[in-house]
Amino acid sequence: MGIEAVLWRAIAVFRFAALGYAALLLANGWQSFVRPWLGVAVVAAMLAWSVFTAIAYPDPTRRRRPLLLADMLVTLSCLAASSWVVSPVGLRRGAATLPMAWVAGAVLAWAIAGGRRWGAVAALLVGAVDLWLRGAVNPATLNATVLLLLAGFSIGYLVRLGTDAEEKLQRAVELEAATRERERLARDIHDSVLQVLALVQRRGAEIGGEAAELGRLAGEQEATLRTLVAARPRDNGFPAAADATGRCDLRESLSAHASATVVVAAPATPVWLLCDVADELTAAVTSALDNVRQHCGPQARAWVLIEDEGLDVLVTVRDDGPGIAADRIAEAAVAGRLGIAQSIQGRLRDLGGTATITSTPGQGTEVELRVPR
Repeated sequence: MGIEAVLWRAIAVFRFAALGYAALLLANGWQSFVRPWLGVAVVAAMLAWSVFTAIAYPDPTRRRRPLLLADMLVTLSCLAASSWVVSPVGLRRGAATLPMAWVAGAVLAWAIAGGRRWGAVAALLVGAVDLWLRGAVNPATLNATVLLLLAGFSIGYLVRLGTDAEEKLQRAVELEAATRERERLARDIHDSVLQVLALVQRRGAEIGGEAAELGRLAGEQEATLRTLVAARPRDNGFPAAADATGRCDLRESLSAHASATVVVAAPATPVWLLCDVADELTAAVTSALDNVRQHCGPQARAWVLIEDEGLDVLVTVRDDGPGIAADRIAEAAVAGRLGIAQSIQGRLRDLGGTATITSTPGQGTEVELRVPR
């Protein structure tokens, strides 16, 4: 049962309790009322409406604006009827109206259905009719209106907080269930499909020829499938690893680069960065891997290592290519080829980090990308 269903039941109980109190006051002060039999009719109308709202409000198909408007109209009518039941002199002196606390039921209903603003509007409407009844401002009128305002505003605010918390809990439960199912499928896939693909890749490389090409394709599919089963499920369209503070798990974006020729190694725990920083760092890693494919060939292997150093995050991209001459990067920048100068070093500089490139001809290249938290 959701929080709103519980609140609607609570309002129904409140209405009947307030109705009983109003009936008790009517019976106790029978002689003091101007038209007590009219008061009986008003209490009967309050009883009928309490029964109707107890049935109608829990039904989401009926809980619309027409019902809320009708609730307020009936409440104000019962309140206005006090002018024919209670002595006008008594009303001006602060005597209780016939419905008493029963009128708060409509205010609470508006607060639950529409939030604190609707609750405040409903309280002001009831307060205006009460002021019209008494014909003068007195402590009783002010106290009742202020209490209704506080109740409507506070209940509306708390209901919104409770509803948001309930929705977040539901999403968390669904996400946990999806994660458990994904882990179960990942185990099954690992024990069957991934093992077969790994075997095909290994045997293809051993046999050579066309079988080697089939092995390479099997290796690519194995890496893609591993990335797929390792990815965390998405939550209602938001990034999979985003949290409430706008941070993202860097492992999620970099793991997409894993393939038959690219190995991604990451810690077992999340590596949190602001999502904008994570996006720029991922773009720099992508540029580095593009350089590997472009200058070292499609068969070149690369390794991406993610390290969480507390105050900094370090990502290292290393390849087994021919390496880069010491003056090659500067010459490329002068010639207008800005792949390293802008796509990698420029991005890291904008993030307040550093990009260190170490390369020895014949021994590959290592790119260290360091960003502060």
